[in-house]
Amino acid sequence: MKDPFVEEVRKYRMEHTRQFDSNLHRICEDLREFEATLGERVVTLEPKRRRPATGSRRPAPKRDKP
Repeated sequence: MKDPFVEEVRKYRMEHTRQFDSNLHRICEDLREFEATLGERVVTLEPKRRRPATGSRRPAPKRDKP
């Protein structure tokens, strides 16, 4: 089953790609310029801290060497 939202994003991404003749450098440059116009609307979240591992893992079984 195709997701209509994913299909729409892919459609616009391909249109954007064609606009710059698939030149990745120019595509990224355009996206950076667009991002600069957003100002404070872009949210940057703090990285999530990983919790220390608990002792819930079982040790791997020992193998007999041939």
